[in-house]
Amino acid sequence: MSAKLPPFDPADPLGVDDLLEPEDLAVRDTVRGWAADRVLPYVAEWYEKGELPGIRELARELGSIGALGMSLTGYGCAGASAVQYGLACLELEAADSGIRSLVSVQGSLAMYAIHRYGSEEQKSEWLPRMASGEVIGCFGLTEPDHGSDPAGMRTFAKRDGDDWVLSGRKMWITNGSVAGVAVVWARTEDGIRGFVVPTDRPGFSAPEIKHKWSLRASVTSELVLDDVRLPAGAVLPEVTGLRGPLGCLSHARYGIVWGAMGAARSSFEAALDYARTREQFGRPIGGFQLTQAKLADMAVELHKGILLAHHLGRRMDAGRLRPEQVSFGKLNNVREAIEICRTARTILGANGISLEYPVMRHATNLESVLTYEGTVEMHQLVLGKALTGLDAFR
Repeated sequence: MSAKLPPFDPADPLGVDDLLEPEDLAVRDTVRGWAADRVLPYVAEWYEKGELPGIRELARELGSIGALGMSLTGYGCAGASAVQYGLACLELEAADSGIRSLVSVQGSLAMYAIHRYGSEEQKSEWLPRMASGEVIGCFGLTEPDHGSDPAGMRTFAKRDGDDWVLSGRKMWITNGSVAGVAVVWARTEDGIRGFVVPTDRPGFSAPEIKHKWSLRASVTSELVLDDVRLPAGAVLPEVTGLRGPLGCLSHARYGIVWGAMGAARSSFEAALDYARTREQFGRPIGGFQLTQAKLADMAVELHKGILLAHHLGRRMDAGRLRPEQVSFGKLNNVREAIEICRTARTILGANGISLEYPVMRHATNLESVLTYEGTVEMHQLVLGKALTGLDAFR
């Protein structure tokens, strides 16, 4: 006698939740509850005004629920699994990409760099305060003239006795103007090195970038380093060369694989709810074949993307996740998330451009997510090289 099948769940049509442990679900529910209480009621206004008020308070709250550096171990970090971190990213970006970016840059870039490549003194000084949200961090790699080609960076660090002196500029830096510490990558005579830079050092400034039409509920800045003097102990001792910042980026891109599906889920849910209630020609538009075709295609790509993210998370937890696989996930999931948002907008019609609904906000945010931490073209070339064995970057 066959077992009775569970009912079909429109929110989880593939039954992916069956793959999650109770601890995974608890993390997801905690972050979802926090976002519902502290972000969703206000984020449309933040986005419209182009600001993220109370960011330091939000950071402390995120620290209190273990969301900052959550996949790192020790030094006050939660030591969560990669899947749990991914679920947190999904829930945060379902609220807004800017909130997920705050957490990603803090934990997967700035904290990860110190945790992976830093000295014991650097870890002890910074990580506990960053994990609690007391100190916000930023990550300085991209420059005004060097984005996809970080090897061409012009920021330079030179020795002066036992000290280092940094000069240069970084651009499009999330958290920059509110950060207490910056991880800055610079050229040296020995190759590219990372430096832990307290932002109160003379010569350091971080003017905020205004007039953005994407990631408006996020703090984005330029970093200006004008002969910033640092002690010898400021350099990250455990890495030289581009493998340092690229290793951090791979960790952060993994979170984007999950996060993009959060933005897509929010837009899909808005479209599904609208289709069930919006009437045209005497009945809900969800009853028309073309609308159902859109919803079905959106659901397929959304839950395929979540399943892909889950698979990559299990590989990361097993120590088997390759950078090429992260590129696979980032390329697919962000690209499909944007398409889901655009399709959702068509179902909402003119209402889709209103901030009363989340769809257009997610769509414009994802335009930034599509190109930061590796453009579509860069991830295509990463996969192309892996597939063919031929390097087409140059």
